[in-house]
Amino acid sequence: MDSFKVLLIDDESELVETLVERLGYRGVTAKYTTSGREALRMMTDEVFDIIVLDLKMPGMSGEEVLKEMKNRNIETPVLLITGHGAPIDEMDEKIDGVADYLAKPISLEELIAKMKESIRSE
Repeated sequence: MDSFKVLLIDDESELVETLVERLGYRGVTAKYTTSGREALRMMTDEVFDIIVLDLKMPGMSGEEVLKEMKNRNIETPVLLITGHGAPIDEMDEKIDGVADYLAKPISLEELIAKMKESIRSE
């Protein structure tokens, strides 16, 4: 499983634009949006193998996107990323629907490894 399709959702446009470009160099089909609402629309129109979702975003937060995914029966695995608050390894409980967590700044190699691992375990 070298090629797969990922949707990146993060309000930091420079980050996701760079990730899309770098993932493309590695044969990964990647799309992005900076809006939770737009992400949900994209998930309705296309099938993704994995979603990479920022926890803290203005407007619709990552947790709100996850809740709406559940309401719509979208069962795509999700990697949650955050640069805010407690470090990932200190989170008390796993949020329902999240395959794994990553802290910013994101290592591209770690991101790819976590995405592949999450897709395989589905």
